[in-house]
Amino acid sequence: MDTAPGVSFARLDVPVALAGLQAEVDRLLAQGWVDHVNQRDYTGRWDVLPLRCQRQHAAAHPVLQGFALEGGEDWQDLPVLDGCPSIRGLLAALDCPLQAVRLMRLHAGAEIHPHRDPGLGIEHGLARLHLPVRTHEAVGFLVDGERMPMQAGELWYFNADQVHEVHNRGVEDRIHLVIDCVANDWLVAMVQAGHPRHPAAG
Repeated sequence: MDTAPGVSFARLDVPVALAGLQAEVDRLLAQGWVDHVNQRDYTGRWDVLPLRCQRQHAAAHPVLQGFALEGGEDWQDLPVLDGCPSIRGLLAALDCPLQAVRLMRLHAGAEIHPHRDPGLGIEHGLARLHLPVRTHEAVGFLVDGERMPMQAGELWYFNADQVHEVHNRGVEDRIHLVIDCVANDWLVAMVQAGHPRHPAAG
């Protein structure tokens, strides 16, 4: 399998029902979001709502559901997804094994400092996908020093094994649907197809 090493990010050609996603996420704002546990990696407010987790943590505290990403291969949707047909439809359209799924909100004025998630790239057999649900021009997401030109309703792969950072310099919160999955042949082909179509943004 050609894993396209060195690809920092790519837009995936997957249909997205943005209006439905936004309506579902707006309803989920009343759920129990938890602060991101890696507090040394950010300033301001960054919180998470887990939607899919390891089966062994399905009845555990949301911190375990949202951040226990290693040590198990058995994953399941959480009950909160039962009322989210648009999110479930998007997940069903991904022809690769899914692991953790969560909503991640970077509050206005917050910043995620430069860091790496070692081993989380398609060349290592894993992938992290981002779908902006609520975003704006004052949000910057940089991977290996290059800005990802993500717009609301677009599904993107990025190589989390590379140094990345995010800042929200606007007055509105940024919310992404974040999906971790196995980088099988289908996903690698999608990344390879999506990479060349998007020029670098400064």
